[in-house]
Amino acid sequence: MAKKDLIIEDVSIISSSVRIEGNIFSEGNVRIDGNVKGNVSINGNLTIGDTSNLLGEVKATNIIMNGKLKGKVKAEEKLRLESKAVLSGDLVTKVLIIEEGAVFHGNSQMENTGH
Repeated sequence: MAKKDLIIEDVSIISSSVRIEGNIFSEGNVRIDGNVKGNVSINGNLTIGDTSNLLGEVKATNIIMNGKLKGKVKAEEKLRLESKAVLSGDLVTKVLIIEEGAVFHGNSQMENTGH
């Protein structure tokens, strides 16, 4: 099995009662339910829960978003804006999914997927 086919099961959780001012870096999956003022760089999957509020640039392999985010977003593979998501900022991804009820203010750029 190739390294990129491995599923990283560990998830670091920033709960809804946590407020972080500063940058976050992780080599594994992360779930944010709290407040973050700073840049987030995840070498894995990022889940932004519906109680979260982020201000800064966000980068991850795949992003599932249900909270509020103001800033630039780069999802290396896929970005899913679920029904409670509010994104104010520009985004770059290969696959973009916006569910009914999600709010997006900004520009989107779809990277070349080889098609």
